Amino acid sequence: MFKLNLNFFNTIYSFFMSPGSRIALYIFIIIGIFCTVVGNFLVVLAIAYFKQLQSHTNSFVMSLAVADFLVGLVVMPYSMVRTVEGCWHFGATFCHLHSSLDVMLCTASIFHLSCIAFDRYYAVCNPLVYSFKMSRSRVALLIVVCWAVPLLISFGPILLGLHKLGVNVSLPENVCVFLVNRVYAVIASLVAFYLPMATMLFAYWKIYKAAKRQAMQISAMEAQMAAGVGKDSSKKQKHRNSMRRERKAAKTLGIIMGVFLLFWLPFFTVNIVDPFIDYSTAGVIWDVFLWLGYVNSSLNPFLYGFFNRSFRRAFLMIMGCRICLPGSAPGMDLSLSRKDANERTENQ
Repeated sequence: MFKLNLNFFNTIYSFFMSPGSRIALYIFIIIGIFCTVVGNFLVVLAIAYFKQLQSHTNSFVMSLAVADFLVGLVVMPYSMVRTVEGCWHFGATFCHLHSSLDVMLCTASIFHLSCIAFDRYYAVCNPLVYSFKMSRSRVALLIVVCWAVPLLISFGPILLGLHKLGVNVSLPENVCVFLVNRVYAVIASLVAFYLPMATMLFAYWKIYKAAKRQAMQISAMEAQMAAGVGKDSSKKQKHRNSMRRERKAAKTLGIIMGVFLLFWLPFFTVNIVDPFIDYSTAGVIWDVFLWLGYVNSSLNPFLYGFFNRSFRRAFLMIMGCRICLPGSAPGMDLSLSRKDANERTENQ
């Protein structure tokens, strides 16, 4: 079965190596790179400009967008040339630098997703201690960790050659293949993927249980309000809306995590297995799984825009250059539609 699948992959790879197919592949990947760079830039600009989006959670989102933006800007273009051309044109030194940036930025992206899950866990499951647990200083510290740990497991071992100690595989000079020994494969994969994955799974399982419990509370509250019971209905309405927002945010981030697992799990599975099977994984499989991982950096901004009304309105205002028009101040309420905003302005 494996041999059959391998032959299938090689057939597809041979097809894409024809001149016409290579041009089409270049165009397709360039569109993906463009979407990655522009989409994540929109996230950074939206959070930096609109005060309503400047929350503790969105501090992680903004830093995540910076990591994904850099993946699209400095990693994906060179990986594209390597994939389509089948060789490396940029020298051995830049190969090491590119591999280091690839590992660092992709790991930083995964770490940020883990911190977002951790943040949502406290917001939904322990709201009373959220402001203490996720203070401004702790958020800043976690963001530093999200960049420092990937830096340590990438540039240090790779530039010193520690990742390939004991690897006796001869490679041509015009290729840039990231071969690693068993120790580095296991440690790096655990730190970069499996431990963050376990953190996210734990956090979202707890969030799911809390969301179900809150859904029952909301239903009971709605029934109570419909019956006209309760003296302070405005406080109950505010509490209900707050719980709904938290549940919606948890659902959105759960989908983001599901996409993350779908696109990164194949790569890290092969990454940890390959050294134990004498590096026999075909290059085309590596390319397919690596680009699946890159796609995760492309999809995050679109997931925010699709599921979050405030981000969606911010993106539309930025792309339509409406932030330069009167009435679009940084402090405007993005949760309101244009009609609601006009009505509020008229009432004032």
